Amino acid sequence: MDRRLPDPAHSLRRRDLIRNSVVAGAGLAAATSVLGRAAVALAGPADAKEPKYKTKHVIVVAFAGGVRQRDCVGTPQNVPNLMRIAKKGTVMTAVKAANLGHYGAALAIFTGCPEAQGIRQNERGTSPTLFEYVRKQADLPAHEVWLSTAAGAQTVNFTYGTDPEYGAKYGANLIGTDGLFNAEFRDLIQGFGQVSVPSAEESARIEKLAKSLDPGWLEGTKADGFANDPSANLRIQRYILEELRGDTAAITGPGAGDAKAIRVARNLLRLFRPRVVGVVLQNADVAHGSYNSYVEVIRRNDQEVGLLWDAVQADPVLRDTTSIFVLPEFGRDAALNQRNGLDHGDGSEDLHRIFCVAAGPDFKQDKVLQKPVDAFDICPTVADLFGVKTPEAKGKSIRGLFA
Repeated sequence: MDRRLPDPAHSLRRRDLIRNSVVAGAGLAAATSVLGRAAVALAGPADAKEPKYKTKHVIVVAFAGGVRQRDCVGTPQNVPNLMRIAKKGTVMTAVKAANLGHYGAALAIFTGCPEAQGIRQNERGTSPTLFEYVRKQADLPAHEVWLSTAAGAQTVNFTYGTDPEYGAKYGANLIGTDGLFNAEFRDLIQGFGQVSVPSAEESARIEKLAKSLDPGWLEGTKADGFANDPSANLRIQRYILEELRGDTAAITGPGAGDAKAIRVARNLLRLFRPRVVGVVLQNADVAHGSYNSYVEVIRRNDQEVGLLWDAVQADPVLRDTTSIFVLPEFGRDAALNQRNGLDHGDGSEDLHRIFCVAAGPDFKQDKVLQKPVDAFDICPTVADLFGVKTPEAKGKSIRGLFA
């Protein structure tokens, strides 16, 4: 893991900001809770059982929002980057969706269980997530496991479940892009300018924003014993400022939320090189009202996934040690509705049968796997790569994927 500090040209002002924020009792250390308790101690994980695979880093992209197979791998011109990645890996064309509710179906990808939650339910699942399994059994600190989402209250629940043997202390760091790119928060950080000591009012605003933008983690912050290590704070601060001042914050248009979530994941990999990164998308649900807008979201997401993959390939540490999984939570109806859009309720094969593209150093290359598997098999497959078990999962590792 890269432990380099920020560029020297920026160090003085940022060190002052952190030091003075601590004196003020709030400041940036509080603001970093927006990133889901990301400012953790940088002590390395304890030695775990050495896995037998080359994979050391995993990216799981839930291409959620309801995406048909025929509009992606069935129409290669819509997803040229995904097909390019597939040439380096395997396309699974007979993946069965876990259920037909956005929330439960997407959650199943991360828990390995056929979750029953419907589209509007918003309770944490009872099963441990992939993040919890890997963090507990591989003894990974929180800064090694991240989840980037396209927003929404339900996405908080993907980070951990309610199983008493796991739970919040083994959850993923959450970045919801609606919080990170909140206009008030962005203006506040940029407004520091040359100010070295935040005023009491500014400190109070930061703390208020931190609590309101990432409420899902507040319940476990103290209990989990996370520490604001100074070097971690510097790196988190650098990350926040780069995001808020960079191109990601300016993304607009159809699918902007998804594009930001993927871009955030790419930047996380570049700066932290974490062991696990999950990405949950959802903008494809625009399909209800417009098929053309839905395809536009697919194409834009494909472009961002391609940039994500290229960033991995350009990194000497990640290139030969990273595996990626990309799959929807379910598909969509076979026929257009009266609005020239696509719903998801006809029970057709287009709805139930989805796809998964998987590429990495341990997988078969340029192959198509037609054997039926379940979407909730992804969780135990990823766990297998890390040499950990998923005792509560119902899925099984997809052995046919491995070289």
